[in-house]
Amino acid sequence: MTPGVLHLSQQKPVYRYSPRDAVGVCMSVPLNDGSVIRIQMFGIGIHDNSSGALLLLAISAFVAALARGFSGFGSALIFVPLASTAIGPQAAAPLLLIIDGVAAAGLIPNAWRHADRRDVGTMSIGALAGIPLGAWVLIKSDPLWIRWAVALFGTLLLALLMSGWRYRGKPTIATTVMVGAAAGLLGGAAQIGGPPIVAYWLSRPMKAETVRANIVLYFAISTVITVAVYLAGCLLTPSVVGLALVTGPIYGVGLYAGARMFGLANDITFRRICFALIAVAIVLSLPMLDNFMH
Repeated sequence: MTPGVLHLSQQKPVYRYSPRDAVGVCMSVPLNDGSVIRIQMFGIGIHDNSSGALLLLAISAFVAALARGFSGFGSALIFVPLASTAIGPQAAAPLLLIIDGVAAAGLIPNAWRHADRRDVGTMSIGALAGIPLGAWVLIKSDPLWIRWAVALFGTLLLALLMSGWRYRGKPTIATTVMVGAAAGLLGGAAQIGGPPIVAYWLSRPMKAETVRANIVLYFAISTVITVAVYLAGCLLTPSVVGLALVTGPIYGVGLYAGARMFGLANDITFRRICFALIAVAIVLSLPMLDNFMH
């Protein structure tokens, strides 16, 4: 730590989010005795992370974006478990929110043209209720318990996707809102809200292109809601923004590559690959393997 500098950080025994000797904007605060405390206002978020942790973030970002660009979902189930082993869930979730929200912006125009916008809007009403609750859980819960919860719910959601289960009931506005609320809860807590809406929309007699467009547009709307909630909860810290500047371009490349593969690769084969990647990510993220991962 630089002498005379008070860093605005969130120090924890394992996860350290703020940089050491980072380059940024400082604010000088004069004291009564004539001395000055310089408060670090911005840090690029990499100095307190090992090269191995940063490499893990980069690989996780690329693979997660590849799945997201192709299928419209799966990024959180890959990225959040792995990233949480390096920087903790309270940083991993908002980090994914930033890089995915920015990188996926290019998918929105096409999704707007092909999505069932009324259905997406109804789903988003539920997200308005679920996301704040999920963010509250993320803020108030112990990081270790959140990691175990992400692994557990990730496994259950993966099993749901692999089982091919589909909602067989008659779609109603109330049901759509409840699915959106459940997805918002999981999304606000760990950015893993995709599987519920995927399973629900795949049960509808829609074209694959419409389902994918619905998912992309829903995530765009939920991202706006989540940004507001995370800002209010002080989860979007300067160090998280700094890490987003590092991993964002890598995520963007993976997203572009995945989008280019849509319609070219065999859908069944690629989904199986995505499922396998999610399973590997969940296993490697288990806290009992921290010594190996670090």
